[in-house]
Amino acid sequence: MKCFVTGASGFIGANLVHELVARGHTVKALVRRESDMRGTKGVEFEKVFGDVLDRDLLEKEMRGCDWCFHVAASYHLWLRDYKPMYAANVDGTRNVIEAAGATGCSRIVYTSTVGCIGLPKEQNGQIIPTDEATPVSGAQMSNHYKISKWQAEEVARGLAKNLPVVIVNPSAPIGPRDVKPTPTGQVIVDFLNRKMPAYLDTGLNWVHVRDVAIGHILAAEKGRIGERYILGNAEGNWTMKRALDTLQEITGLPAPKFQVPYFIALTAAHVDETISKMTGKAPKAPLAGVRMAKYKMWFNPAKAIRELGLPQTPPKQALSDAADWFRENGYVK
Repeated sequence: MKCFVTGASGFIGANLVHELVARGHTVKALVRRESDMRGTKGVEFEKVFGDVLDRDLLEKEMRGCDWCFHVAASYHLWLRDYKPMYAANVDGTRNVIEAAGATGCSRIVYTSTVGCIGLPKEQNGQIIPTDEATPVSGAQMSNHYKISKWQAEEVARGLAKNLPVVIVNPSAPIGPRDVKPTPTGQVIVDFLNRKMPAYLDTGLNWVHVRDVAIGHILAAEKGRIGERYILGNAEGNWTMKRALDTLQEITGLPAPKFQVPYFIALTAAHVDETISKMTGKAPKAPLAGVRMAKYKMWFNPAKAIRELGLPQTPPKQALSDAADWFRENGYVK
């Protein structure tokens, strides 16, 4: 298949390009001229320089493509002005999907997030992971990034009534080619550099980024139009403490022992953001991130495993592969 990919310079996008080419597909990727392309090193594909807001360019470059993967997103937990993020995430999603439909793509895979799925609730002292059918309350859309992605997913779901759109919701990917790195990747980098004296009592569904990339391809091959699929790991619902203890086991470095009370982290974030409003520099601990960390974001990927055949690399292997990649690429001092 000839595939059009947006967001190829990002963590998931770069791994997707590698997996597509490894499977014999050809790739045309939309990137900005200033994008850091280290994640796509060693793989051959055609680059198209532009922006998801350029509808004419999208239609021109998508002609002849069979599949479209819209992975690109503006991901910021703090900005002075959020309008560009809404434009990229919401208007950009509409542009990409409509252009893919207009040029005859047989499958359009839109990359959403588990932030658009209802949070787990505690029952009888246990946290029950949620799935694609779990409703989302307005209160869960607690920051501009999540609101923009929710609005974008609503656009995708609406367009799926007439176009071959499949939605995927990755959980917390980790692994190689995390160039920026992502917030989850930064946890590993900070651990390796001994810059994590304490941790918050939170939880994530940790999943290997390779499985997420393959999940995108499986969604194009087998996904039902209009459906959404959690790309996560059935054994990956771990607390932060368990993840850090596993990193200790993998690396031999000591895991932090002190758990920061939530109210202290929240107070520090308020102070940090107040300073940021004056300086214009992004806070080290955005309020949005601390507020999300209040919840254990545990999810059930059974639908993707059952319908798509989503791979299930053990979370420990994902952490190990991430640590190895960061070490080999100069992130550890």
